[in-house]
Amino acid sequence: MSPTTSYLRHWFSNPRNDILAGLVVALALIPEAIGFALIAGVDPSVGLYASFTIATIIAFTGGRPGMISAATAAVAVVVIPLVRDHGVEYLFAATLLMGIFQIIAALLRLDLLMRFVSRSVVTGFVNALAILIFVAQIPQLVGVTPMTYALVAAGLAIIYLLPRLTTAIPSPLIAIIVLSAVSIGFGLDVNTVGQMGTLPSSLPSFALPDVPLTWETIAIIAPYSLTMAAVGLLESLLTAQIVDDMTDSGSDKKREVSGQGIANFVTGLFGGMGGCAMIGQSVINVKSGGRTRLSTLVAGVSLMIMCVLLGPLVAKVPMPALVAVMIMVSIGTFAWNSIRNITHHPWPSSVVMLATVFVVVWTHDLAQGVLVGVLLSGIFFAYKVRRLMSTETFVSADGQTRTYLVRGEVFFASVDRVEREILYDDDAPNVRIDVTHAHFWDISATGILDKVVARLDRNGKTVEVVGLNQASATLVDRFGEFEEPFTTLGTVGH
Repeated sequence: MSPTTSYLRHWFSNPRNDILAGLVVALALIPEAIGFALIAGVDPSVGLYASFTIATIIAFTGGRPGMISAATAAVAVVVIPLVRDHGVEYLFAATLLMGIFQIIAALLRLDLLMRFVSRSVVTGFVNALAILIFVAQIPQLVGVTPMTYALVAAGLAIIYLLPRLTTAIPSPLIAIIVLSAVSIGFGLDVNTVGQMGTLPSSLPSFALPDVPLTWETIAIIAPYSLTMAAVGLLESLLTAQIVDDMTDSGSDKKREVSGQGIANFVTGLFGGMGGCAMIGQSVINVKSGGRTRLSTLVAGVSLMIMCVLLGPLVAKVPMPALVAVMIMVSIGTFAWNSIRNITHHPWPSSVVMLATVFVVVWTHDLAQGVLVGVLLSGIFFAYKVRRLMSTETFVSADGQTRTYLVRGEVFFASVDRVEREILYDDDAPNVRIDVTHAHFWDISATGILDKVVARLDRNGKTVEVVGLNQASATLVDRFGEFEEPFTTLGTVGH
């Protein structure tokens, strides 16, 4: 495929659906961007400007077409102490540095670390976010008028039933339009977007953060910037993987990492807070038919048009309409088959998934949940591989030589099984350790071989180690303490 053809495919292969999907996302972004700004302790315009600039820029620089990036709660909660103690200008400076850190991460190919995130962790991440998205709607459903519940129910009915009649226009967009018309026309007593916060009346303007350019400033913002960058990339890469699965297509993760960095760097220059990919908005986009970069661009540009030119009208959009859309997102995001699979999948996989869900929901910190999931995955994997290692022993017919047959993977988690099987006080004067069917992985493996041979030697045994493969022999030659080097099938005697 030529570069021109690829470019057109990523932009204009699905224009009608992309434009309509982008409009739905823009409407759903407004209350979320305002809410995230309030979480961070800044003016609503900071969240809206960030969502505009990030979505617009990532449409060009990102590596996952159709994914939506904007201001997010995951990043907002990180900067609460920074804004409280130092002010909003330090937030803009921290966002600039966040972008720089992410660009460096792209150069270091840190996106490759996603290979160590198991499917169980991704499923747990998805389910936790679905729960958090639903929980975030509860404040709009508590202490409200009965009409609110009626509109939410009507919105969900439109969202789920309209596609049975037609899919020409995304049902969430129809739901928002119809409920807005009814609410405004009849003056219904429900919460509106305007009650969330004041919408900006002008476009963001370029300005360097008003902070001293000193090492002290960098020392203040660097820890926040590093955390923002890490959390943002983690959520972005996981969301990219989810969108890959939803659309049966691939994405350029390295480009996504650098694209996030560029978007956040520019955002800091235009009075915005940091952000990253949003699974909720990405699900809205995909389910509404959005597939290409055009949908992301339309979402960002439409957001600003709605705020600046249509602010008074958008402010009247009823929150129940947007709550209905987000409930749809929550239901659609949750991996319902994971509940059934709890009893069918291996128990370690289910434990990893449930632990990830629990930690993310309990702490509202995606990074902590994913970290716990990855650590548990590693522990369970090491335990499983450890169990695959075995040691068998027998004595020669003349009783002079005891042979140990070691099979499997010898590494830090399995070395104790090797040591336990060795009989140091055996009557046989000669010991032969055959590792033909074993592989040594780390210095723990070479260390246990050193320890076993040295102890047998002190007990007056003549020890011979045979069958090391090339990789294991190289590791032993380099880190072992034997006087004679091993060869591929070499031996060592004492």
